[in-house]
Amino acid sequence: MSLYLVFDIGNTRLKWAAVESTQNIADRNKKLWAYSGSISNQSFQSPELRAELSDYISKTMPKPDAIGFCCVAASATIDNLRSLFPQWQNLDWKQFTGSSPYEGVRTLYEEPGKLGADRWAALIGARALSNTNTLVVNTGTATTIDLLGGNGVHYGGWILPGLSLMQESLQSNTAQLPLAIRSSTLAAQAKFGTNTNEAITGGCDAAQMGAILRAVYLAKEIHHPVERIWLDGGNAKILATEIKQFPELAALPIEPIEGLVLRGLWAWLLQNL
Repeated sequence: MSLYLVFDIGNTRLKWAAVESTQNIADRNKKLWAYSGSISNQSFQSPELRAELSDYISKTMPKPDAIGFCCVAASATIDNLRSLFPQWQNLDWKQFTGSSPYEGVRTLYEEPGKLGADRWAALIGARALSNTNTLVVNTGTATTIDLLGGNGVHYGGWILPGLSLMQESLQSNTAQLPLAIRSSTLAAQAKFGTNTNEAITGGCDAAQMGAILRAVYLAKEIHHPVERIWLDGGNAKILATEIKQFPELAALPIEPIEGLVLRGLWAWLLQNL
């Protein structure tokens, strides 16, 4: 049995997980990852906290047979990552990028090298889970929306500010609008706001939902109607609740799933060992 360690270095957090070769890549079990965790990018810049992370991982799990990683953060973060395990010599590190080939999935991106590695990994992760026309939505610092055909073709997608970024930009670039605090009552967002806080959070939600709804219409126009929506990232549950309020979308399988990028890295790593 082999053990593989994967790292997803996003704009805000570094996430990691380890999987055993006996595990099924299409398993949707929430306890899929044998070992997993995350740390903020800001914390990862600290040598002391990196040493703690290295010590924790190396003492929690056996030495992996290979490491796969993708990074959309500053390039210095990659150097910090590669320096994590001096106690594990001769580790096989493999970096995944937007132009990394994967059998069974191809992109129509004009310059694949400029496709975000996290978006590409998420698409591969989605392909490992289903072979239908799929909308892959990652709801992190930015929200990305990508169409993956049942034929394995990535038809492109969109990038827009994530929910928090939208809300923060209104506070930063206006004189009188505050930083909105999201209501714990999700259903309250499906109406016109009757106070400034509701107006901001509801407006940001509506912008996200408008993009998703437009993507579904566009997929139908190009004869690849969406049959499933996967949502990953910190706002996945919020958007999943919102999506189900649209009659055009509610009939679709809509599933928040954690670690779609990590799953894609795992699938890619298996093809490249």
